[in-house]
Amino acid sequence: MSKNQLADFKTNLSEWYNDVVLKAELADYAPVKGCMVIRPYGYALWENIQKFMDVLIKKHGVENAYFPLFIPMSYFEKEKEHVKGFAPELAVVTVGGGKELVDKLAVRPTSEMMMYDLYKKWFGSWRDLPVRINQWCNVVRWEKRTYLFLRTSEFLWQEGHCAHLTHEESIAEVQWAIKMYAQTYSELMAMYGIMGYKSESEKFAGGFKSITFETLMPNGKSLQSCTSHDLGQNFSRSIEWSVQDATGSKTMPWQNSWGFSTRSIGGLIMSHGDEKGLVMPPNIAPTQIVIIPIPGHNTALSKATEIQNNLNNYRVKIDDKAGETAGAKFNKWELKGIPLRIEIGDRDMTSGTVIICRRDTSEKITVKFEDLSKTIDKLLKDIQQKLFDKHKKFTIDNTFKADSYDEFKKIMETSRGFISAFWCEESECEAQIKTDTKATTRCLPLDAIEENGKCVRCGKKSSHRWLFGLSY
Repeated sequence: MSKNQLADFKTNLSEWYNDVVLKAELADYAPVKGCMVIRPYGYALWENIQKFMDVLIKKHGVENAYFPLFIPMSYFEKEKEHVKGFAPELAVVTVGGGKELVDKLAVRPTSEMMMYDLYKKWFGSWRDLPVRINQWCNVVRWEKRTYLFLRTSEFLWQEGHCAHLTHEESIAEVQWAIKMYAQTYSELMAMYGIMGYKSESEKFAGGFKSITFETLMPNGKSLQSCTSHDLGQNFSRSIEWSVQDATGSKTMPWQNSWGFSTRSIGGLIMSHGDEKGLVMPPNIAPTQIVIIPIPGHNTALSKATEIQNNLNNYRVKIDDKAGETAGAKFNKWELKGIPLRIEIGDRDMTSGTVIICRRDTSEKITVKFEDLSKTIDKLLKDIQQKLFDKHKKFTIDNTFKADSYDEFKKIMETSRGFISAFWCEESECEAQIKTDTKATTRCLPLDAIEENGKCVRCGKKSSHRWLFGLSY
C-alpha cells in the first residue's frame, strides 16, 4: 500500500478510519498503551471546537476554572453508585515521592466529587446559587479496548458542573447543555443527531437522568457523542451539602453535569469521510483553502501570495513545497479534507482565472480573479450546508421501525442503523435484547410521542418507541 493509499471506505470502515487518522496526521499511537498523541492538525480541530463552544458556554453565564488531576479515593467512596460505575476504569496512584500513599489518589475520570466538595466549602447560601463552573481538561479512564479518538485511556474534554436551588432550574440547565452541544455539531461540524434520554442502565453512574446526543456512522453504528446529566440531589446528599434558603431553612442543591470530548472528532472523521480521506466541513476545517501554484510555473507563486493576502478572512495555506508534483499535492490535501483547492499556473495568469476544486463533490470551477472572494464565500457556505444535509438524510434513511422481534433481528443482521421500537423499559428485557442482537438502547428521543404499543421482545405494554442500535 502506498503512502497515502487507504483501506476501502465502504467495506472496511474500521481499517480506513485508522489509516486516515494516521496518514492525514491527525494523531498517532503513544508509547503508553491505550493513549494517543494528538498531532497539530488534529489538535487544531479541538481548538476550533473549544473556540466555538466556549463562546456559548460563557454567554450562558458559565465560568471556566481548573481543578486538580488527582482525586483522593476517599472522595469517590462518598457516592456508592458513582464509585461502582467508575471503579473498573480507575487509574490509581499508590506511590508518590518514593513512598506509599496512605490515601490513594485516583487519576481524574470525571470531577464531580472533587468539585462538589469545594462547592460545599465555598457556597452556603441560596444567594450563592446558581453555581455555574466549567473546566477544559484531560481525564483518564483505563480502557481495555482502545480506538484513536473514539475510545482512549486519556482524552480531552470539557465538563460543566452546575448547582441550583430548584430541580426545575437544574433540568433547564441540563436541556440547555444538550441543545448547545447539538448546535455545535450542526453549525460547526455539519453533523445531525438525535437528543434523547438514556435508559436506567445506560445513565451516568450516580445520576438521576441522562440526556444523550446520538449520531449515526456510515457503518450503521451509533456513537454516543456527548451527554448532559440531571444529578438530582444525589451528590449533594452524598457529601452532605446544604444551603440556607430564603426562609432560613436548610435545603440541598440540585445539580447537573455535562461533557463533550475529543470523541467528537472521531465522529466527524467518519460522518464525512470518503475513499480519498477526510472531508472537512469549512466551519471547523483548520485550513479552509489550499492554494497550489503548479510546480515549474514561475509566475504562479507570486500570484498565489497575492490571492492569499486577498483572502485573509479565511484560513488559507499555500503549498509551494519543492520536490512534489502537482498530482502529489492534490492527493495530499484531498486526504486532509481541505474544503477548497485553488490551482494556478502560468496559463491561468494569461487568462486571468484560477481553477477551484471542491473536496466534497470533486467539482472544478473556473473563476476570474476579481470574482474569487465572492465565489469562495458562496462555496464554503454551500459545502457546510450540503454536508449537514447529507448526514441528516443518511440518518433518516437509516432509521427503521421494527414492530416484531424478527424484523428487529433482521435489521441488526443487515443494514443496522437506528431501530425505532417499542420497549417495556425493564432492564431484564433490555439485557436480553443486547444478548440476542448486540443492540443497546440508544435513547428515548426528546420529541417521542406517547403511543399504545407492545414491547418488541416480550410483548408487555409500552407507551414509547425507543431508539436501539449497535454502539461504538
